[in-house]
Amino acid sequence: MRKLNLFTSIRLKFILFFVLLILIAMQIIGVYFVRELETKLTENFKESILSRVKFLTYNVEQEFMKERVDSGQLSLELAIDKILKENTSSDINEIRVIDKNMRVIGTSDENNEDIVGQRTTDVLATRAFATEENIDQLVIDPNNGRTWVLYVPIKVRNNVEGLIYLEGKIEKVFDQIQVINGVLVKGTVIASGITAILAIFVAQTITRPLSDMRSQAQAMAKGNFSRKVKVYSQDEIGQLAQTFNYLTKKLQEEQAKTESEKRKLSSVLANMSDGVISTDRKGRIILINESAEKMLNISRDDVISKPLLAVLGIEDQYSVEDLFNEQGSLVLDYGTKTKPLIFQGQLFHHPKETGKVNGLIVVLHDITEQEKIEMERREFVYNVSHELRTPLTTMKSYLEALSEGALQDENLAPKFLKVAQNETERMIRLVNDLLQLSKIDSKDYRLDKEWVDYIRFLNRVIDRFEMTKDESIVFVRRFPKQPVYAEVDADKMTQVLDNIISNAIKYSPDGGQVTFKVVLFQNYIETRISDQGVGIPKESLEKIFERFYRVDKARSRQLGGTGLGLAIAKELVEAHGGKIWATSAEGKGTTIHFTLPYDRDQKDDFS
Repeated sequence: MRKLNLFTSIRLKFILFFVLLILIAMQIIGVYFVRELETKLTENFKESILSRVKFLTYNVEQEFMKERVDSGQLSLELAIDKILKENTSSDINEIRVIDKNMRVIGTSDENNEDIVGQRTTDVLATRAFATEENIDQLVIDPNNGRTWVLYVPIKVRNNVEGLIYLEGKIEKVFDQIQVINGVLVKGTVIASGITAILAIFVAQTITRPLSDMRSQAQAMAKGNFSRKVKVYSQDEIGQLAQTFNYLTKKLQEEQAKTESEKRKLSSVLANMSDGVISTDRKGRIILINESAEKMLNISRDDVISKPLLAVLGIEDQYSVEDLFNEQGSLVLDYGTKTKPLIFQGQLFHHPKETGKVNGLIVVLHDITEQEKIEMERREFVYNVSHELRTPLTTMKSYLEALSEGALQDENLAPKFLKVAQNETERMIRLVNDLLQLSKIDSKDYRLDKEWVDYIRFLNRVIDRFEMTKDESIVFVRRFPKQPVYAEVDADKMTQVLDNIISNAIKYSPDGGQVTFKVVLFQNYIETRISDQGVGIPKESLEKIFERFYRVDKARSRQLGGTGLGLAIAKELVEAHGGKIWATSAEGKGTTIHFTLPYDRDQKDDFS
């Protein structure tokens, strides 16, 4: 156990960290230093050899330039041999001179005299003759180590007459580097040892207060908050010890507040808008808040210790094990045909300290309105698709008939084209209405209001319809005689009146009457537009302002309606701060009412 603690203690980790840090640093420095040193020594060696070769090359070139007609002069081979013997060095293994016929004419190595006069097949020598430039290469011999080979062209009057071949003892450079590597290794070992000793003393100063804090934490776990940790210094460790003592004090105070917090939790549960039900591990209810009682219309005294499945009415669909294994939510539908009521129950496990499940928590959230919005969205998409599909299908049928020959029929062709035109205009009206609703629904929608004489404005809109209506339909106006000023967006209110008046004219029978009436109240103006049509059933009165709703779908499509006119009118009236509704008697007609805010004091401002 002690051995395990030794290898897992922070003290050992601290020492190993510093030792490894020094090792890594020394390795990085050593690699960089040795690499730079190797480069520098190699360059110095080559420069030293090249400086000698320049002088040697000059002497050899002078011998190649001599014309040997006097028998007293040395032959080229002897002269070269003499020069090579004079230029021997401890850094050079051998120097050879090769003529342009690739024949060795001299060597500085007395033990290799037998190669003089022989032709060489060295590829690098051939390349040096061809390029007329110096060529060097590092050759590695397993027996003799590394050798630097150099080929220098001998030029006489700008013509290459031979080569100087040189073998440099570059292995000495690498021997020096090896010695330096050994020095670095010894330095690394010494530095690591010194670092380990220093790390032991530093680790001791850090781990001692940590050990005291561990003992204090163990005592706190047993409920003893009276001990204090000794503060050895004012550094970060000392500040940690002070903070630990402060934590001990705070924990003692917080323990005393536990009962108070429990009471606060009970208060929170009681005042939550969501319902909360908690059960034991057998699925029996042990806690229920007031919101859950109201949602389920039950009493706490009646359901405590009762099975959760029975209280929620889902015992036929789930078992207790299913709920404990279920991670997610349940949808509980308690609605009727006339009143929807849908709850979403989020399931949470209530674990013990050991980690085992001790019970279940169900959080009930009323999603009736969300489901209603989602249903309306699906119905809206379906209605739009249906409204567009019907005219498209009609147009397709008539256009196919025209393409198959009906276009040549002078009687049928104009009728078919007229139908296609009507259906196209109907789709355009539908798209325009949808765009209008989209603009109204957008957050940045704004009304451009201005003060207008509402009676004059209303007369102007009605006059426009009176010029185009059927002569059999009679308009009756019942307006106050004095001016009535209201703050409205004239364009938007014109659209509201257009939609309502158009419907009144469409559904009025021949010889019918459309009545317009304005009634002034204290804070608002009420406008009433009545027709003498077939009327609207009572159950449909609240729905006619919904999008795409039609009382008589066949007749509405026949008259060219999109089902969005009254929906747009409702949105615009409410945007003005008013209300809109309908009253009707079947067989006697329908009246559309809408109100607008009205300020009687504005009359004096416009007098």
